[in-house]
Amino acid sequence: MAEKRAGGAKVKRARRPEVRLPPLVPWQGAGLEPDGDYDGVEFRDADFTGQEGIGARFMDCALEGCGFDEAGLARARILDSTLTGVRGVGTDLAEATLRDVEVVDARLGGVQLHGSVLERVVIRGGKIDYLNLRKARLKDVVFDGCVLVEPDFGGARLERVEFPGCVLKGADLTGATLADVDLREAAELGIARGVDRLGGAVISPGQLFDLAGAFAAQLGVRVEG
Repeated sequence: MAEKRAGGAKVKRARRPEVRLPPLVPWQGAGLEPDGDYDGVEFRDADFTGQEGIGARFMDCALEGCGFDEAGLARARILDSTLTGVRGVGTDLAEATLRDVEVVDARLGGVQLHGSVLERVVIRGGKIDYLNLRKARLKDVVFDGCVLVEPDFGGARLERVEFPGCVLKGADLTGATLADVDLREAAELGIARGVDRLGGAVISPGQLFDLAGAFAAQLGVRVEG
């Protein structure tokens, strides 16, 4: 595995997914089904607003331009698949599993991924507001050039997670555990809570300066001119 050096220390790089989709069959169903099994299916511009697909399995699938407002996908498994231009508010993916997945140019708000497992996942471009990843497990995950507004990583475990070009606004790291998390290439790094949990992360000197106030507040240090 490739590694980057930070002040002499090695930072393990995230392993990115290599999704190679087989020939796909266009989806012609009426809606998602609980515990549905979708293998080698292309979903294009489908509207799944308010539908229930709890426990559904998506394997070798492509989802493009689909809407997931208030869709119920708790405990879903999304494997070896791509999601492009998906959108949704209040999508429930609690305790879902995403493995070897590429998400491109998503527009999402209030997505529930608490208790989920993400492994070898790239989220590239797009904007996600109020992403709930509380108590989730992220391993080999890359947030690449996306905007995350007030993401909640409370109690989550992050291992080999990178944020190149990513804008992080008001992140909550309360109770999180970090290992080989690389924040140095983030375009913006804003941490609202849990700055004391940055052990196991690597930041740049400039980011350290920007976070000085948060560190001082965590330590109870008053800074006065």
